Amino acid sequence: MKVVHGMRWLSSVALVAVLASGAAMAQKTQLTVYTALETDQLKAYQEGFNKVHPDIELTWVRDSTGIITAKILAEKAAPKADVIMGVAATSLAIFENEGMLLPYAPAGLSRIAPAYRDPKNPPSWVGMDVWGATICFNTVEAAKRGIPKPETWKDLTKPIYKGQVVMPHPASSGTGFFDVTAWLQIYGEAEGWKFMDGLHENIAQYMHSGSRPCAAAAAGEYTVGISFEYRANREKARGAPVDLVFPKEGLGWDLEATAIVKTTTKLDAAKKLQDWAISDAAMALYANNFAIVAVPALSKPLPNVPADYASRLVKNDFAWAAKNRDKILAEWSKRYESKAAPK
Repeated sequence: MKVVHGMRWLSSVALVAVLASGAAMAQKTQLTVYTALETDQLKAYQEGFNKVHPDIELTWVRDSTGIITAKILAEKAAPKADVIMGVAATSLAIFENEGMLLPYAPAGLSRIAPAYRDPKNPPSWVGMDVWGATICFNTVEAAKRGIPKPETWKDLTKPIYKGQVVMPHPASSGTGFFDVTAWLQIYGEAEGWKFMDGLHENIAQYMHSGSRPCAAAAAGEYTVGISFEYRANREKARGAPVDLVFPKEGLGWDLEATAIVKTTTKLDAAKKLQDWAISDAAMALYANNFAIVAVPALSKPLPNVPADYASRLVKNDFAWAAKNRDKILAEWSKRYESKAAPK
């Protein structure tokens, strides 16, 4: 009987522990975050946030910029996201125009450079970091084929690069979209489309992510992958025979930015994530991946990225890019969709 009583007592203790654990889990706020952040960045950011707010559980919904942008717009009548984090500022400007965002001034907002946030007060979105265009150039494949390292965007229209260039599809990828808008701003509209016509002759495929062209070049599938500096540095650090090239005419770029969705029922938790997203601790994490963060004083040099990187970025008109997104993508698709990778 003593044994039975003991077992009953242990069972009761176990039940109380399970109930307590369940109650603790039930007390956690579930925050749904739509993102285009790279998958290999999410863990560090989530762990950084949970060090400060262990009571808030982040549920990530992740895809490439164009795809997550289309998903958010498709859900406009009944949004499922609480927060949008790590999505292009050009996309957030569209959501703002659609009345989908809740203006909020996170703690420490005055530290954010004016160029890296929504100018309204309070802002509808706030920047995290800059990501910009980079060519991943496979030196081994280039040597085999006698292909020179490009120095300019226009070099890529030369016949020697035919079939050796891949780039992101601008409807799927934020990197692809800022490439196209940068070329239209660098060269002017008529010359910009003329340049892309020439580039198209040498394109092997338009891929549905900003990372994939660099990964393909790193693997030796192609010689030139138009991508962005984070992915290029990651591939090089893994030992891939790639050089990073920053074309002389200027680099397209966008901001990874964050915003609260107006319809969220978890406003307190959403504000805590916004506050953390522009904190010094968060900026330190972003600075491990990108050469420019939204609090410029917290930026630090990155391997393989030139010291004058900021001065190489084109003057980017986010409002123009957001306003003309549909028109630009329609024209691009009409001209170049024939070489898009299967989805």
